Amino acid sequence: MSTRVVVVGAAGRMGATASRCFFNDPAFTLVGMVDRSPSDSSEFGLPIESDLSACLERTKPDVMLEFTIGKTAGQHALTAVKLGIPVVIGATGVPAEDIEALKSATTIASCLLVPNFSIGAVLMMQFSAMAAKYLPDAEIIELHHEKKVDAPSGTAMRTAEMISAARTKATTPLPEQQLKAAGARGANVSDVTIHSVRLPGLLAHQEVHFGGVGELLTIRHDSMDRSSFEMGIKLCCSKVGQLTGFTVGMEHLL
Repeated sequence: MSTRVVVVGAAGRMGATASRCFFNDPAFTLVGMVDRSPSDSSEFGLPIESDLSACLERTKPDVMLEFTIGKTAGQHALTAVKLGIPVVIGATGVPAEDIEALKSATTIASCLLVPNFSIGAVLMMQFSAMAAKYLPDAEIIELHHEKKVDAPSGTAMRTAEMISAARTKATTPLPEQQLKAAGARGANVSDVTIHSVRLPGLLAHQEVHFGGVGELLTIRHDSMDRSSFEMGIKLCCSKVGQLTGFTVGMEHLL
């Protein structure tokens, strides 16, 4: 039996990538496509609809994949889980109040929030957590294409949270900073400094720098093409139904 999927945000870059990988894999059946701008047809032989509830009730998918933006992703996910449909969220910046609402609603169906679908990126985060046990002083540089509007990235914020949770030693105290320009030292997330770069020519890249006495450890991951996310997208959509409640991170499925 193939996994029946509805993609929300289907007209966007990631939504189109996901739709294509489902369409070309017999283990999945693309049964619905939703976006704010409807269309009578798509390259996959399906219309792009604007009414999410109507699409879900008609198609009754095994999973909904959410690829819009944070301020709408949570509400879309709530619509699905209340209908008993498991959800995978690929959008970042979901408001805290929507996450709390999802935690309450996912007694009906599971929801998986995925900061990054790349297997390599997930390993990079796992390796960073391992390193933080021994080298607590860390800073993150995340680099993305010029059209990415949220900063820091969801991957960088998740990495910072994992580093902070894994630390077993105190960080090195720094002298009082004298900033010549606001924001020069980046953003502080979970006591980890993050620097965000946005430039044409980039896709999704991250460096995590750990400083020690007389040494520096750098862990870097690069996604050069959106095809790097396909394996993770399929993994999450095929296994989200096996989870319970609200879960953050693809590492729980590896």
